[in-house]
Amino acid sequence: MPTDPMPQDLLLDSQDSQLSLSTAAARNLATTTKTVPQMQGITSRWLLRKLPWVQVSGGTYRVNRRLSHAVGRGRVAVDQAGEDIRILAPTLTELPVLRGLADDALLAELAARFAQRRFAAGEQLAEAGQPVTEILVVGHGKVAKVGTGKYGETTVIGSFAGGDHLGDEAVAGGVVDSVPWAYGARATTSGVLLALPLSAFQELLDRSETLRTQLASHSTRRAKPTNKKGEAEISLSAGHEGEAGLPGTFVDYELDPREYQLSVAQTVLRVHSRVADLYNDPMNQTEQQLRLTVEALKERQEHELLNNAQFGLLANAANDQRIHTHSGPPTPDDMDELLSMRRSTKFFLAHPKAIAAFGRECTKRGVYPTSGTVDGNRVFAWRDVPIYPCSKIPVTSGHTTSILAMRTGEDEQGVVGLQQTGLPDELEPSLNVRFMGIDDKAIISYLVSAYYSAAILVPDALGVLENVELDRPRG
Repeated sequence: MPTDPMPQDLLLDSQDSQLSLSTAAARNLATTTKTVPQMQGITSRWLLRKLPWVQVSGGTYRVNRRLSHAVGRGRVAVDQAGEDIRILAPTLTELPVLRGLADDALLAELAARFAQRRFAAGEQLAEAGQPVTEILVVGHGKVAKVGTGKYGETTVIGSFAGGDHLGDEAVAGGVVDSVPWAYGARATTSGVLLALPLSAFQELLDRSETLRTQLASHSTRRAKPTNKKGEAEISLSAGHEGEAGLPGTFVDYELDPREYQLSVAQTVLRVHSRVADLYNDPMNQTEQQLRLTVEALKERQEHELLNNAQFGLLANAANDQRIHTHSGPPTPDDMDELLSMRRSTKFFLAHPKAIAAFGRECTKRGVYPTSGTVDGNRVFAWRDVPIYPCSKIPVTSGHTTSILAMRTGEDEQGVVGLQQTGLPDELEPSLNVRFMGIDDKAIISYLVSAYYSAAILVPDALGVLENVELDRPRG
């Protein structure tokens, strides 16, 4: 006989029946295990960890150097509005012959005489041995500096990129000379040049007493004897015999040495007194708020040490210690050249994407960076020099970045970090937390301050590989 089907409501009751206490209800009687507050923004901060820190009393650090007669070749800044590229007139003082010129009107007139000229990849922009007829500034793109090897072969001896200038040696002697190009210049990529004809420079020189005085001053400075680093020469005698007369000498110093003032990163931490009083079990709320605030301050501190315009390492590296990649991505050849520019390089600092790009180039060539353990972390190394990752190094919109190589320590005339310990209410070296009081809303305030800076003791302590391309090759 057919059985009667089970009523639908009885079927649902049997499915919904509960035979034991649910876990959701049980959790109300249980004690949970909690973590301290987590923070994604904490990085390895290798720069802060590996820089030697120097105690700076009084908040000021003075770097004394030997007197230098050489004037560095800085970079001229350009302003781009659409297709139009123009020189920012005040930055023309980065040309050695114009260093120190304070006449803004004269600089503006010079800048206006530069004409824009586009070039294509592979185009010859200057021919060795031909007369220099114009001063060139690279507005955009990359240009190879071409020389001749021992046996007559063509070699690339350097490169120029945005802001670099060439041809100004024609006016370095105080007058406009018909000098030949000592090297050739060939475009590696397409780009834009800004060109100032020597005839236009001569016309302005003829009617400007200020410009004539400026060139004469530069010529006198160049005439003084220097060593290969541009420092005032120390007269010595060697290899003589008998009672030869010995030269007298002294070591001259810079009259206006650079001074570094400690910078500061600060914030006011606010905690409601009710939170501080009632919600401190199992972990202290004020301590956790302070811990995360200090982590954020340290992240900002490392960012400033790299990117600050006044003392940041990227902005203050000497121009002759900056090189460009030969082909775009960072290759073993580029890293070797960067390494060879100084003695006792302690470490490289690179964006993680730049390290990955370097690894790809090594793999293509069948060579592999070594690796080692530093402070419990596995890091790559090149020629036994560790490569530390640092996400604070900027990546431009064109997917390019920089790689730094540095020698560190006062004893090595390297790069040092600056701090002042012994501060009131100090929590860590050069970082203090000061109680500011409780307001009428029962909010407790603490002033959290970190004091720091960085100094490059001699220019070759820091080198920068620029225009490092990160894009993956198409395959």
